[in-house]
Amino acid sequence: MAVERIVFLDRGSLRAPIRAPRFPHEWKDYEYTESADALGRLKGASIAILNKVPLRRSELAELPDLRLIAIAATGSDVIDLKACNDLGIAVSNIRAYAVNSLPEHVFALILALSRSLNWHKQSVETGAWTNSKTFCVFTNPMRDLAGSTLGLIGFGALGRSVAALGKAFKMSVIAYDQMPVKEPGVRPAALDEIIEQSDVISLHVPLTDATRNMIGASALGRMKRHAIIINTARGGLIDEQALADALANGRIGGAGLDVLSVEPPPTEHPLLKLRHHNLIVTPHMAWASEEAMRTLSDQLIDNIEAFIAGMPQNLLTQTSKI
Repeated sequence: MAVERIVFLDRGSLRAPIRAPRFPHEWKDYEYTESADALGRLKGASIAILNKVPLRRSELAELPDLRLIAIAATGSDVIDLKACNDLGIAVSNIRAYAVNSLPEHVFALILALSRSLNWHKQSVETGAWTNSKTFCVFTNPMRDLAGSTLGLIGFGALGRSVAALGKAFKMSVIAYDQMPVKEPGVRPAALDEIIEQSDVISLHVPLTDATRNMIGASALGRMKRHAIIINTARGGLIDEQALADALANGRIGGAGLDVLSVEPPPTEHPLLKLRHHNLIVTPHMAWASEEAMRTLSDQLIDNIEAFIAGMPQNLLTQTSKI
């Protein structure tokens, strides 16, 4: 059996043990790889593992030995999938591994914003509570989730898991997806209805040319003034300057973001400069509970072993190099 040469370009993006594949192989990993270094590091590799290192047609065309790109994530926007199809390179991704981690993070953001936790924390830290004439400090309004409307844009595995938590909080759940939404207790809705009628909107779609900046100034202007927008999918789904303007002007109630269009973000990013009490930004960690990372690590090797065994799974492309 041939010895497979496996190269993991950004091992530092996965903080979990990885078991050795059960076939003859050589393994080389790099903590981090600059885009300009990817081609050189993949020369002679038959299997590439990566998370966020982009590979475009120009690089892929110079890697004749490459048979499989195993993405250590669900999103595939860093890979030129059409080029992979044309060149006979298989691409696999990870699926349904963060169905607890990410939805719990979504609701951590929703609860923190709807209960004005940033405001209340500050009232304690600045002494406003200590100096209060009453037993409590009314720094900012709070809203109950029960009876409110949760709108989901995208209704795959993650969207369904978020819906389940929404129902547990006694929210009315509506959802939009390109595929028919068929879930007890979840009402299918048009995209415009999600934007205009939801008290909380959570995004769960991939980043494509069709979805880029889908939440822009127009959509933000049609939301309820107290509405909260949550994005744990991809930063490019939201026009970030338009969101910063909407928050600064009090046009919407708040935003909870785990992703930005450029990661890591520059210091001058409009949302990082804003420092608004009704904005919470976390560093792309919604997926990364210890349990989820272990599941991802196991599935990553499962995908590679299945490919080598001639029974590929979780493929995003067709290939003739199995």
